[in-house]
Amino acid sequence: MIAPPTSPRTALASNRDLLNPTDHFVDRHIGPRPEAITHMLNLLGVPSLDTLIAETIPSAIMLDADLSLETPRSESEILAELRAMAAKNQLHRSFIGMGYYDSIMPPVVLRNIFENPGWYTQYTPYQAEIAQGRLEALLNFQTMITDFTGMEIANASLLDEGTAAAEAMTLCQRQRSRKSTATTFFVSELCHPQTIAVIRTRAEPLDIDVVVGDHETYDFSQPTFGVLVQYPATNGDVLDYEDFINRAHAADALAVVATDLLALALLRPPGEFGADVVVGNSQRFGVPMGYGGPHAAFMATRDDYKRQMPGRLIGVSIDAHGNPAMRLAMQTREQHIRREKATSNICTAQVLLAILASMYAVYHGPDGIERIAQRVRVLTAVLARALTQLGYTTNQSPVFDTLKITGGPKNQAQIHQAALAAEINLRYYPDGGVGISLDELTLAKDVDHLLAVFGAQAGDFDLEVLADEVELAYARPFARTSAYLTHPVFNSYHSETEMMRYITRLESRDLSLTHSMIPLGSCTMKLNATAEMLPVMWPKFGALHPFVPQDQAAGYHELFARLENWLATITGFTAVSLQPNSGASGEYTGMLTIRAYHLSRGEGHRHICLIPSSAHGTNPASAVMAGMEVIVVACDDNGNIDVADLRAKAEQHRDNLAAIMVTYPSTHGVFEEAIEEICQIVHENGGQVYMDGANMNAQVGLTSPGYIGADVCHLNLHKTFAIPHGGGGPGVGPIGVAAHLAPFLPNHPVVAMGGSAQSIGPVSSAPWGSASVLPISYAYIAMMGTTGLKQATQVAILNANYIAHRLDPHYPVLYKGKNGRVAHECIIDLRPLKDFVTVEDVAKRLMDYGFHAPTMSFPVPGTLMIEPTESESLPELDRFCEAMIQIREEIREIENGLVSHEDSALAHAPHTAADVTGEVWERPYSREKAAFPLPWVKEHKFWPSVARIDNVYGDRNLFCACIPIEEYA
Repeated sequence: MIAPPTSPRTALASNRDLLNPTDHFVDRHIGPRPEAITHMLNLLGVPSLDTLIAETIPSAIMLDADLSLETPRSESEILAELRAMAAKNQLHRSFIGMGYYDSIMPPVVLRNIFENPGWYTQYTPYQAEIAQGRLEALLNFQTMITDFTGMEIANASLLDEGTAAAEAMTLCQRQRSRKSTATTFFVSELCHPQTIAVIRTRAEPLDIDVVVGDHETYDFSQPTFGVLVQYPATNGDVLDYEDFINRAHAADALAVVATDLLALALLRPPGEFGADVVVGNSQRFGVPMGYGGPHAAFMATRDDYKRQMPGRLIGVSIDAHGNPAMRLAMQTREQHIRREKATSNICTAQVLLAILASMYAVYHGPDGIERIAQRVRVLTAVLARALTQLGYTTNQSPVFDTLKITGGPKNQAQIHQAALAAEINLRYYPDGGVGISLDELTLAKDVDHLLAVFGAQAGDFDLEVLADEVELAYARPFARTSAYLTHPVFNSYHSETEMMRYITRLESRDLSLTHSMIPLGSCTMKLNATAEMLPVMWPKFGALHPFVPQDQAAGYHELFARLENWLATITGFTAVSLQPNSGASGEYTGMLTIRAYHLSRGEGHRHICLIPSSAHGTNPASAVMAGMEVIVVACDDNGNIDVADLRAKAEQHRDNLAAIMVTYPSTHGVFEEAIEEICQIVHENGGQVYMDGANMNAQVGLTSPGYIGADVCHLNLHKTFAIPHGGGGPGVGPIGVAAHLAPFLPNHPVVAMGGSAQSIGPVSSAPWGSASVLPISYAYIAMMGTTGLKQATQVAILNANYIAHRLDPHYPVLYKGKNGRVAHECIIDLRPLKDFVTVEDVAKRLMDYGFHAPTMSFPVPGTLMIEPTESESLPELDRFCEAMIQIREEIREIENGLVSHEDSALAHAPHTAADVTGEVWERPYSREKAAFPLPWVKEHKFWPSVARIDNVYGDRNLFCACIPIEEYA
């Protein structure tokens, strides 16, 4: 047996080491070199990583054996393994539709955004001055959505169409009049089946009665607060919903329309026939199907409902010089502020996918989009005419891209057999009908192949003649008459040269991991290695429709099985569901499994959820969405859960206690000594323990949720397991559960997933969620292996303790464990300096040094939470520490009266190139101090593109669409 590979930077133990590949991954992922680790350990006064960990993690919860995973594989080995796995997926031509379509990602977008770490390693744009590029792209997305839907405001963005429809349902519920007792939400039976199922899952714990039926005969006899229709319908029909929506409004119900962006290039937009909310998926705007995701969904609504709209909203404000600048608008709506009163629990927003879709619209422009839509319409009409001539019956209503075929010479079984023989996937209805959906990739020869499946002979049809007979324009009331994509941004960049330059110009305005570390506490901005990212765009991972027969996705299912097994091993649980397509979705799913467990035992009255005051804002929001009542548990002066308060509240509510939601290590960055006791108290009082996996980067290989005593835990694959943040998404949030919760894991209405009849139902539109990015985490775990994962956790803890040690003399570290250690993150306290400087001043000044700020004022106002991750090298850690120490000296100048706050570099930060190079400079500090505060900044200067943004102005003057070009002048 060949020994595990050693680091290539380590001296050979023997010639046997040369039997191993040289592209060993672990030391490429872990930043500090062995000599740097020794240096840091010496500074901390400990002889080894094992000693540091023993001083950091309570001994009672330390694993007594290493994880039972595998020997690390090299980069080339894992890429070969994934190629072999992908080869087991059969890439048939899929015409299934149901919200998923083949599309073409423009190569200029593929290379310059999707495959570019300058775009996919960015963080959520909470520091807007260094995120103007992606904010502009997202503003383009919002403008695109409002244009196509005919609505007044749109977000950027949501997770998938099914969950977007569910969010729309709860928006309608929140908008009920105070006198309303309506609890019914009507859903048209012509909506996609996965959307109906996700809505039912979301509605059940909220006591919403979902009625599915025929919209034409629904009489509103039961009080109804909202309705949902599909446009075009799942069977392809383009229906006139105006009368139905008028009836809904007369009954005090709001109308939600689920739609297709490409169809809206030709069809009357929902906003023009009375829709209150419009939802859908932007996948067919150049994003691969990816066996289900990730894709950016959207929600557009009327301006009246903007404060109830979930998800991110990009708005335009002004900077300190009065120039237009973009930012996240109205964050007061979001879960991290409103907690249990939030409009939703959404955190990840599929930003990277929204950017891709917006760039598709920028590249093609209105004329290009219209031509693509017209082509799809013509091909569909040609197919319908030919099928009619063959003796089949197709839709009696107008259609866009989808047909439902009945009758004719061949029955469904014969068509199914012929289609499989031709390597074609179609949709098969329970009533014997057959569905076909065409798309951007459809060629004339594909229509010939489809007709052959239905019995046509070669030469039976002249497609060109049939195409000439098609009337492109829809008749009233279906024809679109309003313009869209009129802004110059959608009419300026249609050559590849111009598009490449536009993308690069936006990229230059954003700080990403290509520039420097992003030390955000609780966010784990670790390396997204190239070897992990490469397989995502391979066609046999990217091009599969999520509803293909499972034998065509054998490679995917092999990957799922292995990944689920590895994640179960890492978490110490029995079973894993990969379906939740964000961390917050994982939280929600975990809480639903707990609720279902109590219901199965006849204890549905258990509805109290205990949540520490320090918890992430998504926790209380997720608990409320799962039908629970939140009771806050206090924290003590050391930042730990107040065990006495917990015990008192658990005992007070013991008859109704459902769960506790606890983050470990704590949100305060400490391994709490009492965690086992906390779990025991909750269990003794009949509750279950939900562990938030946000801080799993400090657990992997050293301890685990299951070993500690938790019952369920979600995992942020976009944090601990290397999927990139993408500027705010994609995220993936699978859950691990103990054996007694396994029967309740999600299932799916379209694809059989096995499991139990006790399933909570689906929580996302696709059976395995955002499947196409799972190869990233698979590759990460396989290349790290047992030893690498453990070492990564150890070094993450080492890096955090090193920063805490260096900064503690300058900024007190607020919380430490029993032995004076922090976990993988630390909180530094700026509150003693509040008379001289604000946390925001420090955050903005860090931009002048080329760094993104740590997490501001969470979980404690007036603090910064720093997480360096294991991927950052010692020189980078030192640069960050030097920047923070230099900023402390700048604060000292204010303390000592050498400069006033309003005249300081801190107050005016960040400094743009226009600031520093302007003709007039009337500040008491030098231009060099403003822009190059330390010598190494000159080596690679990142210039913020705007000065400090006025957030208050932006909210008072809300503007959420593309800025007129003249405003940039």
